[in-house]
Amino acid sequence: MGQDKPNIAFIGTGLMGAPMAKCLLAAGHSVSVWNRSPEKAEALGEFGAVVSASPAEAVSHADVVITMLTAGAAVTEVLFEKGCIRSARPGATFVDMSSIAPSTSRDIAAKLDESGYAALDAPVSGGTVGASEATLAIMVGGERDTFKAIEPVFAAMGRATFVGPAGSGQLAKLANQAIVAITIGAVSEALLLAEAGGAFPGAVRNAIRGGFAESRILELHGKRMIDRDWRPGGASVNQLKDLDNVMLAAEEAGVELPLTRNVRDRYHQMVNDLGMENHDHSALLLQLESMNSPHRLGDRPDKV
Repeated sequence: MGQDKPNIAFIGTGLMGAPMAKCLLAAGHSVSVWNRSPEKAEALGEFGAVVSASPAEAVSHADVVITMLTAGAAVTEVLFEKGCIRSARPGATFVDMSSIAPSTSRDIAAKLDESGYAALDAPVSGGTVGASEATLAIMVGGERDTFKAIEPVFAAMGRATFVGPAGSGQLAKLANQAIVAITIGAVSEALLLAEAGGAFPGAVRNAIRGGFAESRILELHGKRMIDRDWRPGGASVNQLKDLDNVMLAAEEAGVELPLTRNVRDRYHQMVNDLGMENHDHSALLLQLESMNSPHRLGDRPDKV
């Protein structure tokens, strides 16, 4: 890339993308931004971002093109149908930080390679808090040399780990999402059991903190459950998308994942039958409560 601070195009400035772009700006990068909803990109102008009218315009002066979009189809559309490939600089590196299917990531990497561009898949974990505080866990697949060249860019957003060839970053993210979803299910069941059995669920949560059951899910989402705060950090519809991709990857790999299948089906009911697609994914507790009416965790009103 030939300079200490490569120019960056950031495509997709939603809940996660906007704070990630701010971190890159704070680290001294020149950042061009584009978002399908223009106001979300325009809001970054006051932080020093160059707001672009199209993806093609955003990438035209970029050394590194980062996409942070909702699904594989959106990434494919932006890169190959909205002029990015035609407008990008020779030698630019494309980094997809969206959470999409590993097979889609491999296809995208192959198409970019055919056009002479390096590609990395680099999904993240840490939610909006991690995105704002530059503490994201970044899981990177692709060529190791490409990863090493881009590592300083990742450092502005969090901690990056190289996990294997193209598609491996997405596999790592799916492993993460399976653990997150199953643990949310376990915490919700444990706290509802405590409530239904007559214990104080908030006190039970405090009692088991620091033991073998300790986790970020128990710490953060357990508190959300006690507070009944379902305002989204990570929306349930995106959790369901990731779990569908886990099951697709499992089918491709020839393995059966019964716990993941069970929790995926619960999120499916939550999103498609109970209409809670925009609730935080910790609201899986509400699906559990719907199975166990009239049992309910506490008497606080739901925050949505």
